[in-house]
Amino acid sequence: MSRRPPNYSGPAEAFPFHFDPNQIDWKKVRPIAIGAVLVLLAVIGLWTSVYTVQPEGEAVVKRFGRVVHIRQPGLHFKMPFGVDRAHFVPTRRVLKEEFGFRTLSAHRHTEYQKDRRHLGESLMLTGDLKVIDVEWVVQYRIEDAEKYLHRVREPSKTIRDIAEAVMRRVVGNNLGSDVLTEKRVQVATLARNELQAMLDTFQSGIRVATIELQDVTPPEPVKPAFNEVNQAEQERERLVNEAEKRRNQVIPRAEGEAQQTIASAQGYAAERVNRARGEAARFAAILAEYRHAPAVTRQRLFLEMIDRILPKLGRVLVIEEGLMAPLPLLHLEDAGARSPRGEGGSR
Repeated sequence: MSRRPPNYSGPAEAFPFHFDPNQIDWKKVRPIAIGAVLVLLAVIGLWTSVYTVQPEGEAVVKRFGRVVHIRQPGLHFKMPFGVDRAHFVPTRRVLKEEFGFRTLSAHRHTEYQKDRRHLGESLMLTGDLKVIDVEWVVQYRIEDAEKYLHRVREPSKTIRDIAEAVMRRVVGNNLGSDVLTEKRVQVATLARNELQAMLDTFQSGIRVATIELQDVTPPEPVKPAFNEVNQAEQERERLVNEAEKRRNQVIPRAEGEAQQTIASAQGYAAERVNRARGEAARFAAILAEYRHAPAVTRQRLFLEMIDRILPKLGRVLVIEEGLMAPLPLLHLEDAGARSPRGEGGSR
């Protein structure tokens, strides 16, 4: 069935078939067309009603813009033809935002990029009016998928803006030397708490896991001056530590010697007092005996005094006129060498 062109003058055998729309049986074609359309609609409906939620997140199903379901990982069904729309939210994935640099590739050798645009994020003014280059990473997770989609228009941009503002404020409240050295963990913890408080105020459904200060350095033009300052501070710390060491050695020793001197003085004082008390008691006893027997007591005291004094006199020589050699009177030295009591000596 082929129709010849209007200006064709050739033989009619060149167009053996002639197509005439009036000869089509529309009663037979209409059921076939309707069936094809129904099959196509069924395929499209089935295709748009089945969806899969990946294991690392959840799906928020909205019907004409209203949330009707929050589906967990797996195979699910929804109203077809765009009535229900499923929005995947990675609630089980740890997301991150980088400040001051960008990661180009995270394979065996991680590559980073840092240009002038990134310096605008990382250059900050400290409390002592110093400029430092702070690179940090914010790691967070999505706790509430519905809040994440509807409470904040641009969650990623919101996190970046708030994190940068918080970090600048925290760094600005600290000394540059502290941020560079000992207070890095404290600064990161304080920034994380403040960032989380701001996100909770917005009901963003985001939970901040950590804020890590990747690298805190002075800007390139002033690095030599910072290095000299750090060396001077280290030298100062070394001298202070040596002084503290010397102090810890000298002061305890001096305190020990002082305690020893005090203890010796207290012992000497106790000895003198006890000796004086003993002498007083002895004198009182002798006085009582003297009152009972004065002559005997006087003789006893005389003999005791002679017994103490004579051994200290040494050798006693009596020289008579006409003698060439001295005559020993008493061998007191020999007597003093022996015990005056119980070893052959006599009083």
